[in-house]
Amino acid sequence: MRWKLNNSAYKRVPSRDAAMDHDVETPVKVNDGGSGPSWRMSLPHVCVATLTSFLFGYHSGVVNEPLESISTDLGFAGNTLAEGLVVSICLGGAFIGCLFSGSVADSIGRRRAFQLSAVPMIIGAAISALTNSMEGMLFGRFLVGTGMGLGPPVASLYITEVSPPGVRGTYGSFVQIATCLGIIVSLLIGTPVKDIDRWWRVCFWVAAIPAMLLALGMEFCAESPHWLYKCGRVSEAEMQFEKLLGPLHVKSAMAELSRSERDDGESVKYSELFRGRHFNVVFIGTTLFALQQLSGINSVFYFSSTVFRSVGVPASFANICMGVSNLSGSIVAMLLMDKLGRKVLLSGSFLAMAFSMGLQAIGANRQYLGSASVYFSVGGILMFVLSFSLGAGPVPGLLLPEIFPNKIRAKAVALCMSVHWVRVQ
Repeated sequence: MRWKLNNSAYKRVPSRDAAMDHDVETPVKVNDGGSGPSWRMSLPHVCVATLTSFLFGYHSGVVNEPLESISTDLGFAGNTLAEGLVVSICLGGAFIGCLFSGSVADSIGRRRAFQLSAVPMIIGAAISALTNSMEGMLFGRFLVGTGMGLGPPVASLYITEVSPPGVRGTYGSFVQIATCLGIIVSLLIGTPVKDIDRWWRVCFWVAAIPAMLLALGMEFCAESPHWLYKCGRVSEAEMQFEKLLGPLHVKSAMAELSRSERDDGESVKYSELFRGRHFNVVFIGTTLFALQQLSGINSVFYFSSTVFRSVGVPASFANICMGVSNLSGSIVAMLLMDKLGRKVLLSGSFLAMAFSMGLQAIGANRQYLGSASVYFSVGGILMFVLSFSLGAGPVPGLLLPEIFPNKIRAKAVALCMSVHWVRVQ
């Protein structure tokens, strides 16, 4: 047994979870062939899906370096409110897109939902690159935000539903790695902005490329067998399992899927997630994302450059260090996710983040520490980012699809992940 909630509906693990999902606390070994399905067949499908996380990271950082040039060219230089809107209006669109992502994924399927999320990101990036007004920039960024909100919940669902159990945690960590790579690429693309006139327009045009690759790549990817079976398309679900797991594992996968669907019953409405037997498990999911955002990670990302400059460290070097710390932790999490389990990484991550905050607090006492305060401040920030990427960053998005029953999975994941966008800037 796993998540022993007060409600009896969640006191046992459905048959599908017992056979196809890992215990979130029990170490498992990656199956490299043998009696279980190989990870190689599903890997290309997962990689295409994580393009949406790369886009999330890219669009989160694309305006950081070029913001000054954008405000000058579009005529709102010195207007801090307008600059803040350009940075944060994506969040409004992302919140809306995220809320609707569950209904979209259930109605048109995971593949089409990915393609639908790519459309506003392509159009929004083009509008942002071509605009000559602040209003055009805000509209383009808002459109991009809707795609950013729609894509990540669908990615969490899709990766859980197409991955072999032995590598599900590893594949789930790809989401965080892709996000880190997106942020790093956006910083690198934005580097020449101060030397090349209107280079910021190129930064937005570049964003359209991975979005088009996502829309095109999904044409060749497998649809979720879980969604197909739920829609009554049993033969198509068998074909997708064969593509993802190999022909030897189709019968067992379909048998487990059949039993899980009988246990789960019919789909539910959004309103049913806020009451009755589903409320407890949804509360756990929303709390995980609330704690992730309340940990202070956004403040660290947004104001770390100020802290670095205050102790004499160049901002460009600070960005590189932050990116390396974030990416390194994500890679370590990928290697450990299926060995240590979700709970161990999550608990250890939050404990290490608390310790890192303590180092930063000590570093603030410069009058007593002198030059040593630099090492405490900088080291504390880098350790905080590393600790976050080890568990608090990747685990919630991976864990939610594993703890939700199939009939509420898409809507519940969308609802819980919308908390990600309700955050203080």
